[in-house]
Amino acid sequence: MPAQGHTAGSSLLGWLLPAVVFLAVAGAYLLLARRAERRNPVQGWSRWRTSGFLSGIVLLGVAVLPPMASIAHEDFRGHMAQHMLIGMYAPLGLVLGAPVTLLLRTLPASQGRRLTAVLHSLPAQVLAHPAVALCLSAGSLAVLYFTPLYNATASSSAGHWVLHGHFLLSGSLFAYAIAGPDPAPSRPGVRARLVYLGIAIAVHAIISQLMYGGFLVHVHAPVHQVQGGAEIMYYGGDIAELLLAAALVATWRPGPRRAVRRAPVAHLTAAERT
Repeated sequence: MPAQGHTAGSSLLGWLLPAVVFLAVAGAYLLLARRAERRNPVQGWSRWRTSGFLSGIVLLGVAVLPPMASIAHEDFRGHMAQHMLIGMYAPLGLVLGAPVTLLLRTLPASQGRRLTAVLHSLPAQVLAHPAVALCLSAGSLAVLYFTPLYNATASSSAGHWVLHGHFLLSGSLFAYAIAGPDPAPSRPGVRARLVYLGIAIAVHAIISQLMYGGFLVHVHAPVHQVQGGAEIMYYGGDIAELLLAAALVATWRPGPRRAVRRAPVAHLTAAERT
């Protein structure tokens, strides 16, 4: 692995700044959760959602701070474990924290209406569709590992952080499109979302198997590291997607049933009653 990325990852600024950001985001979430409880003590705010969001922050910290950050720069297996944490496990916790719902409960009415308008806008509906989220998350893996893109980002500190940002945003978008408790106007039904989740599982399996066999892969790392990284993608991806499926079932709410209109018994004739 290039020494430049390792030096940047092990520097003081390389871990201090992300740590401060994570603490600030976690603190802001806790403040908003407390405000939501004060505004509506009866409804309150779910501790499970708070636990999920904070778990996502912790997983992000584990992924980008030492010692994982140093391991990821030196070993491709560490990079893949880091990728799993940033792109699949942490997003699930963050999404289950329902940050948009928390904002809607705590923002002033005018700002809440603006946020709702953004959620109902056409660009937001397109991005929140599972097909788009699938292409951005699982589909981009082929571009990353089957082209020279990975080696280019590994040798650049800025490219490395851009890659982290892409993993986090695309993973959060896919988790939100599949099982997010936050409002999503263009979200399809449960069966369609299960199909997209199945496609994501298949894509991860195909890419990891091609990587393990050394087909099409463009990663400048020892063979045993590439194969180990492929195994982490295969098994780690399956576990993360099973957790996402469980979250989909847990957050699914059936739609209201249509009432069947029946004729009053008093209006039936004697013949109809018999």
